[in-house]
Order: sequence, then structure tokens, then C-alpha cells
Amino acid sequence: MSQLVVKDLCLGYEGREILHNLNFEVNKGDYLCIVGENGSGKSTLMKTLLGLQHPVSGKIITDEGFSKKGIGYLPQQTVIQKDFPASVLEIVLSGCQNKCGIRPFYTKAEKQKAIKCIEKLELQKFTHRCYRKLSGGQQQRVLLARALCAAEDILLLDEPVAGLDPIVTGEMYSLIEKLNKSGLTVIMISHDIQAAIRYADKILHIGNNIFFGTKEEYLESSQADTLVKGGARNG
Repeated sequence: MSQLVVKDLCLGYEGREILHNLNFEVNKGDYLCIVGENGSGKSTLMKTLLGLQHPVSGKIITDEGFSKKGIGYLPQQTVIQKDFPASVLEIVLSGCQNKCGIRPFYTKAEKQKAIKCIEKLELQKFTHRCYRKLSGGQQQRVLLARALCAAEDILLLDEPVAGLDPIVTGEMYSLIEKLNKSGLTVIMISHDIQAAIRYADKILHIGNNIFFGTKEEYLESSQADTLVKGGARNG
């Protein structure tokens, strides 16, 4: 069942078109990895899927009952985020803010959900620890738990392992794979083409030429030659 369908999408900003004639669909339970060269429009596409930016033209059709409030989003972490003075529980619980509306408090159910997300990401011992005192890998896991707290339909991840060491990177990929196998749809931007091929079941390559299909089909494509042999750059 398709959760969202992208039809003839054209993206751009400040009057400049950066991506056009984009077509793909995401089904429930998919693990889609978006790859491409620097400046190809990966992050712009992510913002458009979130409704933070309007497309130049084209459509994004969603399944009936689908809501952007049910999307969990893990953006690239900034220096300010790394020094945020709040507890792990407060950070994770803030993932429920979209559902609060004008309500100035969290419900018991929302607090219980935050605790479950903390447990799912194996962060129990850090629940009341100050976020800025955690390591970079621990902080990223907290932000993943926050995104999971918001996610009911889809989890969007923008370079979730950027800046992490190889061991922590492997742990993050394993956690994301586990969430996907539990039934959650994952859409991830990555410059790590080897990880995309290993974990994702579908690949969207954007740039001068666009590819969308299974990872097996991608490995046979000309676009794969550019990234697999040369290495993809962050964008």
C-alpha cells in the first residue's frame, strides 16, 4: 500500500530549479535511501516531503488518513543542538509537540510513549541525564528516539550518522534497520552508498539523471557506477 506517491515533482528555491520530473512512491514498511552528489537536492526534497517547502510544480499524493504530524524527522545535528540544556526525557518527549496543538502540557499517554521510545533505543540509564553531557553518538540516539516519538507512519532521516565514529555508525544503522523491520517506513538521506546498498530495499538517486528502483536494479544502473566507484559526497 502506497503511503505517498510523488508525481512529476519539480523542486527549487529563490527562482532556481534544482530538480525536475521526479517520480517515485513509498509503500508502508519500505526502507528507501536517497543518494546523490552534493547540491543535487536531497535535503530540499526532504523539506518538501515534510511540508517545510513548497514544490515548484508536481504533486505529493498521500494515503488517506496519512498526516504529516505522524512523520518523525531526524535532521542533521547542529552545534546548538549538541549543547541543548535539557534532560534526555525532555528531549524525547518534545517529539510529541506536534500533537499537543494549543494544549500546554503532555498527556500521560505521551509521557509513556516517550519512555517506551527511550527503552527501544536502549537509553534508560540516561533518562534523566543532561543531554549536552552525552557523547555525540548518545546524543544522536536521543534525537532518533525523539523522532521515533513523533513517528506514526514514516521516519525521515537526514544523514543520521554524520560525524559519528565507525562503531557508533554501525550501531545507529542497526537500530534504524530494527525499527524498519518492526514495520516503520524509513526514508533516509545518506552519502554512504555502501550502507544504502546494505540496508535499504529501494534507492532513489537524484542528480542530472534520476533513478528509482530496488537496490538490485540500482547496482546494474549507470548512476551506481558514479557513486559506488567514486564515493558519494555529502549533500
